[in-house]
This record gives sequence, C-alpha cells and structure tokens, in this order.
Amino acid sequence: MQDLEKNEMQSIRGGGVSLWVIAGISAVIVFLSGVIDGFVRPQDC
Repeated sequence: MQDLEKNEMQSIRGGGVSLWVIAGISAVIVFLSGVIDGFVRPQDC
C-alpha cells in the first residue's frame, strides 16, 4: 500500500457527475417526452 501526502489526497478527483450533465440529461428527457406526446396526442392549433 502506498502512503499519500495531504496535497496528493486533495488533488484526487472522484467520479462525480457535474450539474451540467444532469441538466443536459433532464433537457433531453423533457424534449423527448414532448415529442412523443405530440405524436400520441396531437392538438389543433
């Protein structure tokens, strides 16, 4: 096992998901649900 110094431990980045990735995935889901809703339940203009 290898001992790490304090500054080495602070420089380690984990596999966290950023806020932009969550926002992008949410936007795609909302868009696709709108497209599917438009095909399944069309409304007059």
